Amino acid sequence: SGQSCIAAKRFFVEAPVYDAFVAGLVARMEALAMGDPTRADTAVGPLARADLRSLLDTQVRGSVAAGARVLCGGSAPDGPGYFYPPTVLVDIPAGSPAADEELFGPVAAVWRVASAESAVDHANASRFGLSASVWTADVDRARALARRLETGGVFVNQFSYSDPRLPFGGVKDSGYGRELGTFGLMEFVNVQTLSIR
Repeated sequence: SGQSCIAAKRFFVEAPVYDAFVAGLVARMEALAMGDPTRADTAVGPLARADLRSLLDTQVRGSVAAGARVLCGGSAPDGPGYFYPPTVLVDIPAGSPAADEELFGPVAAVWRVASAESAVDHANASRFGLSASVWTADVDRARALARRLETGGVFVNQFSYSDPRLPFGGVKDSGYGRELGTFGLMEFVNVQTLSIR
């Protein structure tokens, strides 16, 4: 249901591939079956709590009121459970909730950008910085872009993930310090300083 801190939330897509990306994303989101999470054919279950669904719905509605367009989903359904449909937002203006806040649910916010450099600038404008992924056929370019991204982790041609062998954590309002990996283990160590003259 998109309730993972490292779930993909914001997509900055270069103009030449934007239309095809959005069309494919909407088709895939619309194909996701929402329902009982114990059923094998369900792809999207309910959100964890009523207040979380209410907040997400408020954020989407606020973004639409500010000028964003909904291409699929976009409102909480009637009925039992805290369901929210897979949603795609585009034409999202600066200052709207989708631009400035974390959407913790099955909502994808998509921006058209002129270049990869512009995508990095847009990504870095966020007050959050947990994780990012860069998708490109040029791995050297990906390395250069990754160095500029203000996040705790960058994943190239793959979605962000957590692995106990790798340090995990964010920057800015996404946190301070690391867990997991060697760096994470050091968070639990008391180091003694001994100075002798």
